[in-house]
Amino acid sequence: MVRHSLVVRLDNAGDVLLAGPAVRAVAAGSDRVTLLAGPSGEAAARLLPGVDDVVVWRCPWIDPEPAPLDPAQVEHLVEVVRGLEVDRALVLTSFHQSPLPTALLLRLAGVPWVGAISEDYPGSLLDLRHRTPDDMPEPERALGLAEAAGFALPPHDDGRLAVRGPLPPVELPAGPYVVLHPGTSVPARAWPAERYAEACRLLVGAGHRVVVTGALTERALTAAVVGSSGALDLGGATSLAELAAVLAGAQVVVVGNTGPAHLAAAVGTPVVSLFAPTVPAVRWRPYRVPTVLLGDQDAVCRGTRVTRCPFPGHPCLTSVTADDVRRAVEELLGAAPSVREDLAASGGGR
Repeated sequence: MVRHSLVVRLDNAGDVLLAGPAVRAVAAGSDRVTLLAGPSGEAAARLLPGVDDVVVWRCPWIDPEPAPLDPAQVEHLVEVVRGLEVDRALVLTSFHQSPLPTALLLRLAGVPWVGAISEDYPGSLLDLRHRTPDDMPEPERALGLAEAAGFALPPHDDGRLAVRGPLPPVELPAGPYVVLHPGTSVPARAWPAERYAEACRLLVGAGHRVVVTGALTERALTAAVVGSSGALDLGGATSLAELAAVLAGAQVVVVGNTGPAHLAAAVGTPVVSLFAPTVPAVRWRPYRVPTVLLGDQDAVCRGTRVTRCPFPGHPCLTSVTADDVRRAVEELLGAAPSVREDLAASGGGR
């Protein structure tokens, strides 16, 4: 049993949620786990089972809108990590990121053992240089690193995404509902707002109760989607934990490739995934929940990792109609009851 382990995941909320199975494996073999997260991932880090403490640092080589590197902030992080007195550290990254700058800071902080997935030669920065096959789901990629480091999930843990319970109560009208979450952290992954609004009207017209969710900065977007449809607008009204509670109560969630898609998976709710192929769906689609994947996965933007679509008409997602979404929702509604029973029996996602 390791006395104190540090897990590093410096990205957005969705990336942190995908690290959940790896974190639980580390927690099973450690007396204490601290998670080093970026500001955008802090709330998700605090929702992960197995995390005892969270340290927050805005990383200039990971943050999507980085400030210039500040030596004083780097020195401060090194001192904070030194004070943690960790025995082992795992640096979790996406396939296109290098763990080595972070590993260097951990070495400067005196961390005696560091593991990561690295294609680059690490020299003495890593004690474990793990390699993985291409195109595997991100949760399995991270869990593979934990296992290579000697950490394993306990027998009762099925490796699904999960959040810490109980979730906070959220006031919602009684009865079943479908969630539309139109916002994304990356504009290239966004289905057009007018399509969401049309889908909202179609679903309400078909007799479904619809709840539209979004961040505080997305209130204008959620209001435009709701329009005069009669759907419930929760834009800016929920914390991440409250959003998890809203998604947990939904029959189906309609969302792009963004954090709430992984939050829906973590609470076991089926997803209609409006997935732009700028990154591979095999890595980033909602993990181990019933999913209908919509979007042209062979579009010109495939594998480009662009954040703003440079291609006229945003073809990968404008190929999806509002009626495609309505049909996908109803397809998942037909499967949802048996799926929920299977999830409850396995303990996955809740």
